[in-house]
Formats: sequence, C-alpha cells, structure tokens
Amino acid sequence: MNKAMKKCAVLFGLFVFGFGWTINSNVHAATPVEMYDNVWRLINTKYVDQTNNEQNWNKWRHKYDRVIQTDEDAYVAIDTMVASLNDPYTKFLNPKEFQEETSSIKGSLKGIGIQIGVKDGKLMVIAPIEDTPAEKAGLLADDEIISIDGKSTKGITVDKAADQIRGEEGTKVTLQIKRKGVEAPISYTITRAEIEIKSVTQKVPTNMEVPDDICYIRLSSFISRNASKEVKDIILKNPNKKSFILDLRSNPGGLLSNAIYISDMFLNGGDIVSTVDRDGYKETQKATGAILTTKPLVVLLNKGSASASEIFSGAMKDNKRAVLVGTQSFGKGLVQEINKLPNNSGINITIQKYLTPNGTDIHKKGITPDVTVELTEEQVKNKDDVQLKKAIEIAHDLQKGSYVVSK
Repeated sequence: MNKAMKKCAVLFGLFVFGFGWTINSNVHAATPVEMYDNVWRLINTKYVDQTNNEQNWNKWRHKYDRVIQTDEDAYVAIDTMVASLNDPYTKFLNPKEFQEETSSIKGSLKGIGIQIGVKDGKLMVIAPIEDTPAEKAGLLADDEIISIDGKSTKGITVDKAADQIRGEEGTKVTLQIKRKGVEAPISYTITRAEIEIKSVTQKVPTNMEVPDDICYIRLSSFISRNASKEVKDIILKNPNKKSFILDLRSNPGGLLSNAIYISDMFLNGGDIVSTVDRDGYKETQKATGAILTTKPLVVLLNKGSASASEIFSGAMKDNKRAVLVGTQSFGKGLVQEINKLPNNSGINITIQKYLTPNGTDIHKKGITPDVTVELTEEQVKNKDDVQLKKAIEIAHDLQKGSYVVSK
C-alpha cells in the first residue's frame, strides 16, 4: 500500500457535517496554552503555503499566552490565528464540531443534508445529499445562501453557517437562496432530520430508464469506507453489461483512498493523481493494473462534483478511459489533513494541492467535460434528465466503437 493510501487522514471536499477519515492524533498537550502552541506548530510545519498568507507566522506563537486561561480561550485564539490564513478549508473544530465530523463516518448525521463551501466570498451550496430534506426541498448545486433564518451570510465562515443550519431533528431552518437565472431570491423552510449517508446505488433517476446492456452506478460521495467495495461489487456482479455509466453529479468528494481505488478499477496502468506539498515535493499515484473492467465508461458530472469526484474524472479524462458528460465541475484542488487535538477538538489543515495526470491544477477552475450538456430549471422541474440521456447515447456509441474520445 502506497503512502497516499495509508494517509487516509487526507480528505477531498468540504462538508458541513463532515465525513469519514483516519485521524492523525500525534498531538499531546496538558494546558490550553500548549494546545494553542500545538496548532501553531502543526500549521508552521504542514500548511501548504510556506508564507502562511504572506505573513510573519512567528508573531502568532506567543501572542495570547497571557490571556489563554481555559480551553474556550484557546479555541477563540486558535480561530483568530487560523483566520489569518484566509483559507476556508483550514479550520479549527471544537469538540462538538469534531464529534459531528467523526461520527458521520458511521453512516448517519443530523441536519438537512447539504454540503456548503465559500467560493469568491459567497456561501454556496456545493450539493444537496441525495434523498435528504435539502434535496427534496429543491436546493441545487451552485445556489448562493444569502441568509439563514433571516440573518445575512455576508462575510460568514463555513463553520458559523454550519452552526446556524444544524439543529435538532424535527426543527426547521429557513434559507434564502439566490439562484443563477432567477431574479428574485427564493426562500426554503426545511425540517431537519437524521440523514443516512448512502454512497452507492443503482437507482435510476425518476422518469428515466437505462437500457439493460448498460450498468448505471450512482456514487453520491467518496465518504464511506465501504464506497470502493460497493462499486467493486457492482462491477463484478454485472459481467454481461456492455458499458458503464458512473454518475458523479453533486458528489462533493470524500477520501483520497476511495478516489484512487475506484480509479484503479477502470485503469490498466497510467497515472491517477499527483499531490504537491509545501516543499514542492510531488508524489504521483499510479494505477496498479488491477483493472476490473475494460468496458466503455461514461462519467456524469456537474457543478456539484468536487474534490475526489474531480480526482476520478481527471484520471479518466487524461487517460482517455472515459467520456465525461455534463457541466464544469466545482474546482477544489486542495488536500486537507485532519489532526486530533486534546479534549477531542481538531484542526483541518490544507497540506497539499493536487494535479490531474496531465499536470493540470483544477483549483477554482474545475474539470471541463468532453461533452457539455446543460440541465435547465424547466428540465429539472419536469424530471427530464437530458444529461443522462446523452450519457446513454454515448455509451451505446462507445459499445459500437463509433465514438472517439477527443485527444
């Protein structure tokens, strides 16, 4: 097993409620001041930008020594220090937040089922989780959340937004949304619930039919430890299918290891992804040759496809293994490591950036599909999945050898 596969503390994607990982817990401290200092040292040695947002990082080390008396004091001081990095993905997690992240790996969480992120200073919906209150209410990827329960989100952090959106099962939260192409803001009042995280399904979207010769796989996240096994099982149980469609639309990401394992199932050699750390050290993960199928593959993606979804899509595209259909992906090319701190708190630190096999940095850019197919509001409303229809068409062309992947 290579270095990246062992480092399951590495996450791709930003999640309101957090998802699965292996935690780096090599941090020990006896006092709040020492906890603060541990975070300072972790960032000083691991943060991907050695300039720490072009500032003298030493100025923070003992800045609050005289005022930190309790764990709560340390939390505030750490938050202030981390905010100076101006990186929404490097964040401190208090015990409650850390517990919510770690518990999500068990397959359930409480909330409305939504992933959010800050993009260009705006609080955005990365994607609603499939079959959750958020999805059922009608929230869409790339919606901008302009207020939560009447409070403006201007300048809000992801952590604070998550705190406001979360709540007890059965309670309600109201989100005001600004949607592209819609002039007036849209208000959604959503009832919170216990959310079961399902990663893999073969359930076809409503009003759609997939021909019997095509194996349709919907992968809603790379979160679960079982995600790669579930995909593998579906492939092995469908040896007579002539092609595959892997639907990664609104898949916000998850574990690096899952992205690598699942890519490996479709690649007979070639690079999968490269990571570059603060020292410029580049490590490339290659396919092992343990390919499970050589059948044609079509990948569906959209604005909600982020991180691990982009790792997989980039690997398939650059290796000419699949045809990508849909719209531009989200564009998150950074790697976070989760570090456990004393008293069950934690710190997520951006430690690397990643590149596709061709060396492309997709951060804030996303991956461009081979075939662009927009899905209009009217089509969503009428459940007319023109993207999947196009994927089916291309899958059949690939079966006949009549479709050529662009060079």
